[in-house]
Amino acid sequence: MNHPFLSSTLRELQLFTRSWRFWTTFTLVILIFVVSGPYGTLERMTLGIRFGYWLTVHAVTWAIAISLSITAEILLRNRLGHTLARMMIGSLVAALPIGFALGAIDFAFFGRWAEMETGFHRALFALPLCALFCLLTYTAMHRQIAEISAPAPPAPPPAAVPAAWPVSEPEILARLKPQNRGAILRLSVEDHYTDVVTTRSHELVLLRFADALKELGPTPGLQVHRSHWVADAHVETLKRDGGKLVLIMKDGAEIPVSRTYADAVRARFGGLSR
Repeated sequence: MNHPFLSSTLRELQLFTRSWRFWTTFTLVILIFVVSGPYGTLERMTLGIRFGYWLTVHAVTWAIAISLSITAEILLRNRLGHTLARMMIGSLVAALPIGFALGAIDFAFFGRWAEMETGFHRALFALPLCALFCLLTYTAMHRQIAEISAPAPPAPPPAAVPAAWPVSEPEILARLKPQNRGAILRLSVEDHYTDVVTTRSHELVLLRFADALKELGPTPGLQVHRSHWVADAHVETLKRDGGKLVLIMKDGAEIPVSRTYADAVRARFGGLSR
C-alpha cells in the first residue's frame, strides 16, 4: 500500500491495537461502567447484560472516536502544530455519529429506536465524553503518537555521513526511512516497537526485539539487557552506579546492564571501566 494517507492511518491504528496502555485504559473504563451502572443500567440490567451493553457501547464509540481522531491528526498536520489539538478536533466531530450509534445500540438492547432529535441530543451529550476520551488517550499514548507522527528530519550533507560502514549493511536498515539510515549505535525496546538509533537519527520499527537482533547482520555489538543492544564502536565507558553496571555511549546515552549479561559486558568492555 503506497498511498501516504492510508499508510499513515494504518500505522497509527496499529499503534493503538498493539498498545497495552490503550487496552488497559479501555478495560478499566468498561469495568467502572459495569460496576457503577450509570444511567439506570444498574437497576434495569443483570450483571451479564450490563457487561454486554457497556462493552458494546464502548467498543463502538471508541472505534468511531479513534478512527476520526487519527483521520484528523493526519489531515491537519500541516495546519495545526499540536497533536492534542488535531486529535481533539477529530474526537469532537465523532460526537455526531456516536450519538446515532448509541441510539442503534439502545434499540438492540431495549427495542426502542431513537428519533432524529434524540440522536442530536445524544451527540451533544457525547461531546464532553469525546473530549475526555481524547485526553485519556493522549495522556496514555502521547509519546508513541508523537514518535510515529513526527516529520522526518532533513538529511545531513554527504560529508556528515560516517565512512565506516559494515561491508554488508544490516537488514534492519532497510526498514528505516532513507534519511535515518546510518551506522547503528544501539537498539532498545519501546512497547511492541524497537527503537533503532543510528548516527543520523532514530526511528521506531514495528518489530520484535529478538527479530531485530537477527537483522543486525555483521554489526559488531552485544546485547547488554533484555531491552538493549549496543554497538561495540560506540561504547565510551563502563561504570558502576550504585552496584549496577551502566554503559556510557559516545552520544552521552546511559544504557543499563542486567545481571544476565554482566559477565559478557565486563569481558567485552572491561578495559573501558572507570
